[in-house]
Formats: sequence, C-alpha cells, structure tokens
Amino acid sequence: MTRARRLAAALLIALGVGVFFAPLAPAADKGGILVVQVEGAIDPPNASLIRNAIERANQDKFTLVILQIDSARTVGVAPNQIVRTIRRSAVPVVSWIGPSGAQARGGAALILEASHAAFAAPGSDIGPAYPVRLDQPELTSAPVVREELEKLATANNRDPNGAARLTNSSLSARDSDAVGAIDGVRPTLGETIVTLNKKTVTTSAGEIKLSTAKIIGEGQDRRRQPNQDVVFDSLGISGKVSHALLSPSLAYFLLVIGLALIVFEFFAASIGFAALVGAGAVIGAAYGFDVLPVNLWAVGLLLFSALAFAVDAQVGGLGVWTGAGAVTLIGGSIFLYGGDSQLRPAWWLLALIIAGVGVFYVFAIPPFLRARFSSPTVGREALIGEMGAALTEVNPEGVVEVRDARWRAITNRATPVTVGDRIRVTAVLGFVLEVEPEEGGAQDYREKRSRRKAK
Repeated sequence: MTRARRLAAALLIALGVGVFFAPLAPAADKGGILVVQVEGAIDPPNASLIRNAIERANQDKFTLVILQIDSARTVGVAPNQIVRTIRRSAVPVVSWIGPSGAQARGGAALILEASHAAFAAPGSDIGPAYPVRLDQPELTSAPVVREELEKLATANNRDPNGAARLTNSSLSARDSDAVGAIDGVRPTLGETIVTLNKKTVTTSAGEIKLSTAKIIGEGQDRRRQPNQDVVFDSLGISGKVSHALLSPSLAYFLLVIGLALIVFEFFAASIGFAALVGAGAVIGAAYGFDVLPVNLWAVGLLLFSALAFAVDAQVGGLGVWTGAGAVTLIGGSIFLYGGDSQLRPAWWLLALIIAGVGVFYVFAIPPFLRARFSSPTVGREALIGEMGAALTEVNPEGVVEVRDARWRAITNRATPVTVGDRIRVTAVLGFVLEVEPEEGGAQDYREKRSRRKAK
C-alpha cells in the first residue's frame, strides 16, 4: 500500500470516526469501548500490547475490546498465547482488519478467527495463516493451522470451511465474508462499532448481547452513534522504538552503517560523535537480532567485511582486501536471516545499502585519511625561530613562505617587510605567523640555548 493510499485511508477513518464519535455524555451504565491499534508485525511489543489491553478491559469492566489490525507477519512470539487470552476474556473481543489496504497474515489471521466477532474493511486482505511465525516456520504444519482455524471459527459461529481456506490462501474482505470466514465488511471503525449493537457473542462469561449504539436525530437526520466512550490504546514511545528495531531491514541497516561509522572514527584517531552513533546503531541491531532468526556466521562475514575494507582503506588503494570485503559484505547481507524468505530485506534495498557502504569504504575513507595524516603536524615550538621569505609585502599583513609552505603573516608596523626579504618567525597565532625582518629580528631560542651550552 502506497503512502498516499495510507494517508487517504487514515483521512477516511478520521471522517468516519468523527461522524460516529460526535460529542456525547457517556452512559452511566456503560464501561466504554477499548480500541487497540495493532500495526506492523505481531512481535513481543505488539503481543504485550494486545494481552495487556484485554486484561485491562476485564479489570476495568470495559464493555468491548476492538483490535484494529494491520499485520503481515509474526516474529518472536507464539500467537496461541494471544488466542488463549482472547478465549479466556469475559469481555467480548472484536477484530477489525483496517483501514482499506490492511492485511492479516500469519498469526494475525489466527487472532482474527479467535475473536468473538470479526470484520474487515473493503480492500483489505486476510491470509495466508501459514506459516504462522516467519522466524520459526517449522514449528507448525499447514494441517495443524487449518485445524486450529476451523476450531476457532466454529467456536465463534462462523463457517469452519471458509476459515480453513485462509490456511494457504489470501482472500479479500469480500471473499472472506462470502465464504463465512468473517462476520462482515465494514469500511470504518465507527461503522463496525454501531453494527455490533444487539449482536450476541459467546465469551468465557457466557452469552452476551452487545449494546454499542443509539439513534439520535429525527427524520432524515436519524443516525446511529456509539452510546459510550471510545478509548484508544497503542504502543508507547519505548514500545514503538522496540517494535521498529525488530524490523529485519532496519536491524541489518543499523549493523552495516554502525560498523562503517566505527571504522571511520577509528581512522580519525578520536572518540567522537560518529563513534557514539555507530555504537548506538550496533547496539540497536543487536537488540533486533536477539529476536530475529539471525545466522551468526553471516554476522561474522559482515564484521570481517568491515575489517577487510579498513585494511585497504588505510593503504589508500584497491587491493585483495577490498575484494574480500565486497564478497563477504554481499554474502553476509544475503544470508543474514534464517526462517522464512519473507523476512529477508528486498533485493533492491540490499543492493542500495551494499553499494552505499562500498562507496563509503572505497571512495570516502581514503581521501579522508590522506587529508588527515598527510599534512605535517605544526606546533608553536616547531616554527618559532624558523627562517623564510616574504612572498608579498608584509605591512602589517602579507604572505610568507616557511618550510616550502605559504602562510599568512603579520609584523610590527615599525618594521615592515618588502617582497623577497628574509624573515624570522617570532610567534604562531593559530594559522597566522608573526614575523620580523632577519636583521634586527627576534633571535631563535634554540640559538640562545646552544650559546649558553657552549659557554
């Protein structure tokens, strides 16, 4: 789904919710509706969000929990834990796959069927549910997933045969509704809430007849809207950061970029901003690798590639080590992740990152090293007393040549220096030399010292 489509869908949802969630006083006998926004992979942060929200709803006596889901993969968590939480909930749990263009694959499809009521927005897709977990696809087989889908659909009065089709197939919202895998197609969250009014569902507390809407207005202005408060819940800042770091593409990017920055700072002979950023990037990648199915030998290849590039970068040319670095960078990038192939970054992203890192090592670091270490180190003690010649008139400013290098220079107005005159350096003021004519100028401290020793 393109960014433009997502923005358009978000705008439609906002308009729809705005219509149905018009300002009203909450009913005194209603506990409220908790909407849990689940975006991206079903991973440890999102799994904790769902379970904690359902437990909170049961403790605080909410009327209903709605899971707004848009998830294409499951990693690092067993969906059956979320399924058990839903089945044990006394508060009805409803899933809505939306907005338009949303997906429910893998564990998300199981969560959908486990919900007491299931809806989807037009343009959304459901399934396939197999493999359930992309990091460990071998944990469950397709027949086991099909059986689980059938059992969950039967428990929620949906067609088990229709739900079974979600095992290996991706069905549109319309097709899912047609085969009985969901309870209906609803374009907005607000429409989903009012549709649930007077619907009977079976939870761990028994049969519950939902009351979620009331009619306001008269005549042609009559419309339904929620009869209680609607509260939204989503990942907090720390949860969003953790969720982002579990992205395979981001974790890979952080590792290779972090290593490049550390190598750069090593050649800079200091510990500065680049080193701190690089270390932070590597730590972030390590956090993601702790959950993602990473091949450690591939990580070793990426580490070796950084070392190999650094060897040739130091000598300032292309050689055997550059070739070794390129080969191990490509190999480590391609085979970094195990599990299902859907976890691997897109080929174009790999190509872009590999090319960028290669250019950095081959064309950016060597010039930096030449600029960093080819210039002589200049100190006060090294230049004071040195002799040179004036390239321009120094009165009181001009240009002189000392040690075959041009320098800006200043002198006392009382002792100007003409072009070609010999000068002596008396002080170094940053990158400007203070000079005097050779005759009558300041005497080199080294000459004074040698004379004292001679005496």
